Amino acid sequence: MVSSATEVENLPSVRTSFFIILLPIVLILLSVIGPYMPLPTVVENIFIFIGSPVIALLIACFAAFYLLGFRRGMDKKMIKRLTDECIMPLASIILIIGAGGGFKQILVESGVGDAIAQMSQQMDLSPIVLAFAVAGLIRVATGSATVALTTAAGIVSPVVANMTDVNLELLVIATGAGSLMLSHVNDAGFWLVKEYLGLTVKETFKTWTVLETLLSFIAFGIVMGISAFI
Repeated sequence: MVSSATEVENLPSVRTSFFIILLPIVLILLSVIGPYMPLPTVVENIFIFIGSPVIALLIACFAAFYLLGFRRGMDKKMIKRLTDECIMPLASIILIIGAGGGFKQILVESGVGDAIAQMSQQMDLSPIVLAFAVAGLIRVATGSATVALTTAAGIVSPVVANMTDVNLELLVIATGAGSLMLSHVNDAGFWLVKEYLGLTVKETFKTWTVLETLLSFIAFGIVMGISAFI
């Protein structure tokens, strides 16, 4: 009981905890609003520098070292040990996500998206189905929802430019739905979920991939149902 009470008393205060969490957010906000404030150029440049996401997080990390470490009686060896324990599991996640992103970019630069786009333009489909299909194909091929969205939008927008019977809101939702389907090994998000949750590749396919695909087709089904009445 005495040990538990001592541990509770040694916990950081709520104010300190929230300060550490909110510090990088405040610094980033300063870099955003700084250029719009009547400040000297030097101060504005300082705000932009400390508001860079990497620098803001680094400052918050040093603040945590002091407020949650040195100020609570920890020495350098203890802080180094805790830092090592935090960085070690993250290193593999960062490497895997980076590799997945690199693979995705290779597919994008190789012109896979453009090839699918040219094939899709020859199909006689409604704009909503076309947007969903194109976004889905590019998502599967490149692993990037952003690339799928932007490419599908670029293909479909000229098609619907002169149409008056297409609901643009439903078209956007259908495009977004298509960009979610079948997340697999060329998607950095696939590896992020796998590593953070400690899943195997097979388990990630059974959970994350199935979830993303269900979201995609359910959203598309709702869009098609609504479009039938609009």
